[in-house]
Amino acid sequence: MLTVWLGYGTLFSQQIFAVWVLDFILAFAIGIAFQYYAIKPMRGLSAGEGLKEALKADALSLTSWQIGMYGFMAIAHFWLFGHVLGVLLTSGMAEFWFMMQIAMLCGFVTTYPVNWWLIRTGIKKAM
Repeated sequence: MLTVWLGYGTLFSQQIFAVWVLDFILAFAIGIAFQYYAIKPMRGLSAGEGLKEALKADALSLTSWQIGMYGFMAIAHFWLFGHVLGVLLTSGMAEFWFMMQIAMLCGFVTTYPVNWWLIRTGIKKAM
């Protein structure tokens, strides 16, 4: 039902895209919340300033992570398993979780240069 609200059947013919929309929204909200509750008290900012700084620090970083992770999972789901092997890759399979580990490495690869740039330009603080 939730995936239908997120476009399954109308915007997307594949349910996986609607699930990715939900995953992105949740990851973005949680990531910004973590940044907010770290940045706001550490810098003594107001709520609005804290939210603005959290968005500046993590919006690009989180988005680039998801691009790498979803990009690899799309290759694994549609091409490797769907086309080459002729198997539907589902979250109940050990192969899915193995592919997810590789996808997380791909997320690291795509977010590393973005985080490097954010830190170098002073948008994000080094830890």
